[in-house]
Amino acid sequence: QLQLVESGGGLVQPGGSLRLSCAASGFTLDYYAIGWFRQAPGKEREGVSCISVRATRTYYGDSVEGRFTISRDDARNTVYLQMNDLNAEDTASYYCAAPDPSRGCSLDYSRYDTWGQGTQVTVSS
Repeated sequence: QLQLVESGGGLVQPGGSLRLSCAASGFTLDYYAIGWFRQAPGKEREGVSCISVRATRTYYGDSVEGRFTISRDDARNTVYLQMNDLNAEDTASYYCAAPDPSRGCSLDYSRYDTWGQGTQVTVSS
């Protein structure tokens, strides 16, 4: 069974950093693009970042461009999201997701089939 598990969330002060991890089990990530999404209470799910197969391309939402970096370690079957210079607007539950292998990277959450359970990121002083 395909499964994704996020970790690394927590409470951080404004200006701080966190690194989220997305570990896959039941399948190898080599053939999948992986996306990160976030959702704050009362808001739409937002595409944060996506990394293509073999990391040939990366994409970022406008609100995180220049602050967040996505990477992948296929040997560890894990994708990472390094988040720097965090602010209160980054507070949300963060999810990683995988589309069908025939699909490439997208920040459109409707194109993704397999989702993790999410990890909470809270930015507050």
